[in-house]
Amino acid sequence: MLYSTTSPADKRARLRERLAGDEPLLFPGAFNPLSARLIQDKEFDGVYISGAVIAADLGLPDIGLTTLTEVAGRSQQIARMTDLPALVDADTGFGEPMNVARTVQTLEDAGVAGLHIEDQVNPKRCGHLDGKQVVDASTATRRIRAAADARRDPNLLIMARTDIRGVHGFDAAVDRAKALVDAGADAIFPEAMRDLAEFEAIARAVDVPVLANMTEFGKSKLFTTSQLAAVGVSIVIFPVSLLRLAMGAAERGLETIRREGSLTSELENMQHRARLYELVDYAGYNHFDTDIFNFTLER
Repeated sequence: MLYSTTSPADKRARLRERLAGDEPLLFPGAFNPLSARLIQDKEFDGVYISGAVIAADLGLPDIGLTTLTEVAGRSQQIARMTDLPALVDADTGFGEPMNVARTVQTLEDAGVAGLHIEDQVNPKRCGHLDGKQVVDASTATRRIRAAADARRDPNLLIMARTDIRGVHGFDAAVDRAKALVDAGADAIFPEAMRDLAEFEAIARAVDVPVLANMTEFGKSKLFTTSQLAAVGVSIVIFPVSLLRLAMGAAERGLETIRREGSLTSELENMQHRARLYELVDYAGYNHFDTDIFNFTLER
């Protein structure tokens, strides 16, 4: 009932323990708190909070228009709703190294278990679009050092994302990944890898967990989790998948109303009211105080 009873500190410690294992951790992207509850119910390992999804939810493109306040607010709403660790996209850290430090502490207060900061020029672009620019090595490493120094919980996962593969090639990505680890990154997110061999080379080059971004319609092929595990990937995110599925269903539903005048033909594709009640724990609230919460459940 209400929010998770697992503390942020326990979620962070658990994430660190799980990352030391052999199986890749699967983090679907939650587009709202209710979807985070569903991700937990389906027994995934964690919840991913995508910057692209937050931007899209606001009706904006993913080009650095969202603010730290907006990202932290949505992160808190999602992280507190699940016992799973939440990993959030912190873009470029929302400014210079001092801003990065504030970003880390603000997101730490929001209850996330980890965050990643990228090496794009600010304002950034979606990692799977052409025309990106990356900062020099000095600026990229200063961001990560500032992030690592700012955290108060040593278990907060500071991940470095590099977009340099699509700008200067794969060899530059390997060099940048090594430099980011030396600067204090606990994990590496190499964006827009072309094939499994590139993921494997990154994993061999650094002695920290490596994340694979399995976003649809991007630069990377949609490899299976088994394929990624075989090349040493430790975390797999599906950042925008649930939003795409939900919006696709919403669009089809609206078209059905226009075409048929009702949604009778779509009922079998909808989440039933009873299932929604399970996810939000209506029964738990009903037992909380029958003098106040005195409704009954209808199925």
